Amino acid sequence: MQYSIVDYQSIVYASHSLRLDAEFFRPDYLSVQRRLEAIGSHKLSDFQVNIRHPKEIKRNYVDNGVLLLRGQNVRPLSIDLTANPVYISEEDAERLKENTIHYKDILIMRSGANVGQCAIYLEDSPAISMSDTLIIQSGDLNPFFLTIFLNTKHGKALIERGKYGSAQPHIAPPFLYQIPVPSWEHLQTEIEKTYLRSKELTELSKTRYAETQTLLLRELGLADWQAKHTLAFTTDYASMQRAERIDADYFQPRYNDIISAIKSYPGGWDMVANQVHLKDSNFKPEPETEYKYIELANIGSSGEIKNCMVAQGQDLPSRARCKVNTGDVIASSIEGSLESIALVTEEYDNALCSTGFHAINSGVLNSETLLVILKSSVGQLQLKKGCSGTILTAINGEEFGRIVVPFIETDKQTEIQQKVTESFNFRKHAKDLLECAKRAVEIAIEQDEQTAINWLGSVS
Repeated sequence: MQYSIVDYQSIVYASHSLRLDAEFFRPDYLSVQRRLEAIGSHKLSDFQVNIRHPKEIKRNYVDNGVLLLRGQNVRPLSIDLTANPVYISEEDAERLKENTIHYKDILIMRSGANVGQCAIYLEDSPAISMSDTLIIQSGDLNPFFLTIFLNTKHGKALIERGKYGSAQPHIAPPFLYQIPVPSWEHLQTEIEKTYLRSKELTELSKTRYAETQTLLLRELGLADWQAKHTLAFTTDYASMQRAERIDADYFQPRYNDIISAIKSYPGGWDMVANQVHLKDSNFKPEPETEYKYIELANIGSSGEIKNCMVAQGQDLPSRARCKVNTGDVIASSIEGSLESIALVTEEYDNALCSTGFHAINSGVLNSETLLVILKSSVGQLQLKKGCSGTILTAINGEEFGRIVVPFIETDKQTEIQQKVTESFNFRKHAKDLLECAKRAVEIAIEQDEQTAINWLGSVS
């Protein structure tokens, strides 16, 4: 049993949070609070920090306009703009000036399952934030340091302490203003350098992956090819009979154009069903065995798996029925998420993935080349063509097997493989740097600033 003995004065001091519940005075929370106070921390309000609560927004999305940040974009430490970005009009953005977030502003989730999740915005163009976040301007504190601090185990414990409500937890600005934060000048500078180096590596990762797309399309003679949507076209009965489809979009000429271009590739071509192994077995997890589980939300824009759920088999969703291994490629079957395609690395060997994926590998194309083909316009158009259904439109295994893939020359496959590997390595290094920054702040809290700086210098 855990318990805390709290005097009346402590309760009065906490009265700004209107909290008298035992949870607020848990021993582990109080231990973090006392440690931070002992090393000379100051309340967030002492640093001239400004916290704003964005107002409610009507979700009138447009194709191009001002970026709208939603809860799903706020990941630990960074803003994820690959998670189906949406936009609002310039006029709506003007009416929502108080919701504007600028470079180096910090977003923290104020409600929901991810309450307290915190990230820094590092884009040059302003964006608009939804009302389920709080916008923090760091005042006299380095924003990179503050973001890292709030993501450490100590910062998370403080935020956790301030949560209220059960079904829909919230955190309020008055509580955040009272959070004690250290003000180490030299460590703040080192944390900023580490954060910016991480961002640089992330951008290098994106660039290297983009180069693979360019290399593939140039090899296929499609570098300047643009898909054209034709308003009127014809087909014959025999074609409809072979395809067992009568919907007009399936016979759009742009699909035949891209397939014809692939078939004219000098290296040759074939259908996925003939050259790619499709894992269609139904794996049943052991109830008390722990598994990594990958779903659509875990897939990044450059073919990487960003994270996953870890749970026992009995706690996994019923759709966790496909086991994947290192070198497999998992491709979303759901229209609207067809770009969610990723390479399974060693980290996710023997993981399970959702039945919303097709899991594949090939003896003709290396995994990296297969990944790039399916994520390029060559693969995406064919995936879209194969989708069918009404409520949940998707591409089934049979249609997936009809996708046409080129036999890319071996030297080009090797070049693509190298670039994808570099992209993944850059991204992993970037992620590791942020974890090192977090650990450095924890070391400073638990020991001292100089020890943290020395450790960070030795690992970054």
